[in-house]
Amino acid sequence: MDDTQRSQVLDNAKYLREVRPIDPEEIHEYVRGQPHPAAVRQVLRESALELGLVEREDGRFEPASTDPVDLSFDGVDSLPSEIALSVEELLLDAFGPGWPDGTSGDRLRATIRDFKRQYLSGGEVTYDEVTALGYAIYHLPTYFAATQYVLADLAADGLLSGELRVLDVGAGVGGPALGLSELLPDDTLIEYHAVEPSDAADVLEDLLDTTGRNFHPAIHRERVETAPYDGEFDLILCANVLSELDDPESVVEDLLDHLAADGTLCAIAPADRNTAIRLREIERTAEREAGATIYAPTVRLWPHERPESTSWSFDRRPDLDVPAFQRRLDEGERTPEFDDPDSDREPGDGEFVNVDVQYACSLLRTDGRRRLDIDLSGGRFAKMAETERHVTDRIDCAGVKLSTDLADGGNPLFLIGDGSQKIDHFAVLTEESLLNEDLRRADYGEFLQIENVLVLWNDDEGAYNLVVDGETVVERLPA
Repeated sequence: MDDTQRSQVLDNAKYLREVRPIDPEEIHEYVRGQPHPAAVRQVLRESALELGLVEREDGRFEPASTDPVDLSFDGVDSLPSEIALSVEELLLDAFGPGWPDGTSGDRLRATIRDFKRQYLSGGEVTYDEVTALGYAIYHLPTYFAATQYVLADLAADGLLSGELRVLDVGAGVGGPALGLSELLPDDTLIEYHAVEPSDAADVLEDLLDTTGRNFHPAIHRERVETAPYDGEFDLILCANVLSELDDPESVVEDLLDHLAADGTLCAIAPADRNTAIRLREIERTAEREAGATIYAPTVRLWPHERPESTSWSFDRRPDLDVPAFQRRLDEGERTPEFDDPDSDREPGDGEFVNVDVQYACSLLRTDGRRRLDIDLSGGRFAKMAETERHVTDRIDCAGVKLSTDLADGGNPLFLIGDGSQKIDHFAVLTEESLLNEDLRRADYGEFLQIENVLVLWNDDEGAYNLVVDGETVVERLPA
C-alpha cells in the first residue's frame, strides 16, 4: 500500500471513529485502488496508538476507553499454558528436545545456582543467553504473578484506564509485561516500552508474541540512564531491578519526571530482608528529595511525619502450580562433571522449583493522592513515634497492616506502621477473640484501629510489641 492509500485509510478512520466502529471491509471501498481489507486492517493496527483505537474480536476497531478498567481478578494459580509453551519452545530452540538432561540441563542448573549465589552475596549477575533462559525458568512465573497482584489493587482503586502508556524499566525476560497483559482486559490499549540492555531482551521479544492484539511493544536495548524513551507514562514499572542499579535513588527521581500527572510508579522487589528494606530506603529518598507521595502500602497517616524504622515489609500470596519446565529441569538427568560439590540436593527435590509468590512493593505518585486518605492527628490515637512513653501501658493506636503472619510457630505476629514510627512495631496476637479477629483477617495494606492494646519493649528484636489479647479490640476500616 502506497503513502496516498495509507493516508486515505487514516483519514477515513479518523472520521468513522466518531461515528461507528471502523470496519476494514468498509474502508477499503473508499480508498484508491480498493486495497484488500487485510491490508487496510494492517494499516489500522500499525496506527492504533496514533488513532487511539483498539481492535475488537470481530476485526473491527473502536476508540479505546479512557475510563478505569473493570477487572474480575481472583488471584493467580499458574502460568498460562501459552506462555509456558513459549518458554519450552525457546529451550528447545537453544538446546534441543533433551534440554533438561545431560550437558544442557547441567548448564542451566549451574547457571541458576550461580545467579542465586550472586544475588544472595550481593554480587553482579552477568546476563548471556543461558542466564536469560535460566531466569525465564526460575523467576518468570513468580514475577508474572506478583505484578498482577500489585496492579490488580491499583486497578481496583480506579487508577488504571483503558488506554495506558507503560514504561517497564529492567523488563528482564518479561514476567511483569506478561503479567500486565494477562491482567488487563483484551480491549485495553497498551503502549508498552521496555528498557532492557541485556540478552534477556531476546527472550522478552519472543515471549511478547503471546500478548494480545492491543498490546503494542517497543524494546529499548540500552541502560535506563541512556534509553531513548520520551514523554509521560501512566504506569512506570520497576520490578526486581532497583537493587541491581548503581544509583537507584537517582533513577527513580528521573523516572518520576516522566510520570503523567495522574500516573503511578510501581516498584516491586523480592521479599528477602536486604532487598525489601532497601526498597523502603529508596522510597523514603523519593519522598524527601523528589516530593513523591507514598500512595501505598506504607502510607503516612500523621502530617509532617516520616518513618525511620527498618520496615521489612512484604506481602505473601498462595503458591503457584509448578510449571512443567521447572519440574523437568529439577528432575533432569545429571552428568558427574557438573555436580555441585557444595550441594547435597538430589534430582527432583525442588531445588529448581520456584513458585513462592512473596514480594515487597512501593507505589509512588506525584499528585498527593494516597490509598488511605486518613489523618490521625485528631488526638484519639497514640502516635507510634512516641511509643516509648507508653511501654507497659494500654493504649489506642492505628496503622496499616504491613505483613502477613511473620511468626515461625507460636503467636501470630504482624508488622504495623502509621508512618511516624522510628522503630518497628509488631502486633502479637496472644489471645484471639471475636473482638480482635480483624488483625488476622485483614489484608496486607489495610487500615486497622487497635484499642486497649498492651505496649511492651522486645529487647531481643529491638522493637515494640503491641500485645493483642482478649481485652483488645481490633477493627479494620475501608479506605
